[in-house]
Amino acid sequence: MDLQLFFSVFSTVFIAELGDKTQIATLLFASDRHVSRLTVFAAASCALVLSSAIGVLAGSTISGLINPRLLNYIAGAGFVAIGLWTICRA
Repeated sequence: MDLQLFFSVFSTVFIAELGDKTQIATLLFASDRHVSRLTVFAAASCALVLSSAIGVLAGSTISGLINPRLLNYIAGAGFVAIGLWTICRA
């Protein structure tokens, strides 16, 4: 296992997930006194693992069809577009 890659992906995803809609939804579910926090944790964890698996599979498939360098440009442009859209809506 490439530990540098592991920690790079871990830190990127961890920072990206902090304070996003998913974490807020999980917080709201866990704030209900009548639900099991273990169940909320397990369900949220499984959902994140599944969405990550879909991302890995999609990335693997797309990288076989599109040059990975071009894919990086497309992803970067997408993030910039989302950032600009967010700023314009604010």
